[in-house]
Amino acid sequence: MTEDKDWIAFKQKLKRKTEIDLDLYKEPQMKRRIGNLVNRAGMNSYSAYFDRVVGDKDAFASFIEYLTINVSEFFRTPEKFGKLETDVIPDLLRRTPKLNIWSAGCSIGAEPYSLAIILKEMTPRVRHRILATDLDVEILAKAKCGVYTENELKAMTPERRARYFDKTDGEKYAVKQEIKDCIEFRRHNLLKDPFETGFDLILCRNVVIYFTEEAKDQLYAHFFQALKPGGILFVGATEAILNFRKLGYTSFQPFFYQKPFE
Repeated sequence: MTEDKDWIAFKQKLKRKTEIDLDLYKEPQMKRRIGNLVNRAGMNSYSAYFDRVVGDKDAFASFIEYLTINVSEFFRTPEKFGKLETDVIPDLLRRTPKLNIWSAGCSIGAEPYSLAIILKEMTPRVRHRILATDLDVEILAKAKCGVYTENELKAMTPERRARYFDKTDGEKYAVKQEIKDCIEFRRHNLLKDPFETGFDLILCRNVVIYFTEEAKDQLYAHFFQALKPGGILFVGATEAILNFRKLGYTSFQPFFYQKPFE
């Protein structure tokens, strides 16, 4: 089997099994990333590697986690979360007392829990809606569990850590129930599934790194439709949307893009 036919066969098997469509990802980067796994396993083809891991539940879960780049931490990029806390959320709260927020590609849950902590401190008597979605069901299970290492909490102040987490016997930290109750976790494929609408704030950070430019534009267009007028899209610190005007957005601040008011 030639490499091109092997890669096509691998993509087809992956899509049938997981609904992940690698045609929407940058091919050279994904081939290199997956090729590293193939080589480490001592296999001679992408398709043979897939056939091996798909028969092992734990190995396949690790493969999907690696493929979907589930790396996260609380208050990731603290200076940007600072802007969210001091500028963006206060601006949104001036227009509506109860926010509808979506953490898209939430990974291990650090991002939506960080949001819940901020909102708990800013509006302690208001129950905002925070929807947190990811493609990887194993990662969503970890997010719902809400147990983290000290390294994943490194950007959090000691005061917040003491207030919102309980220390476990295994030297880890468990999110307190009052914060867990703020989050609605759900599986969602950003490149395939329909989007809800009516969001005041959408966060999609460090998710699109391997997406093609066409897939990114399609995603940001869907986010635009999902936002309320005046709503904000918050992207990662390396993911500036250079053509945001063409997509209909205005710039609220760097890495924060606003849907214009009607």
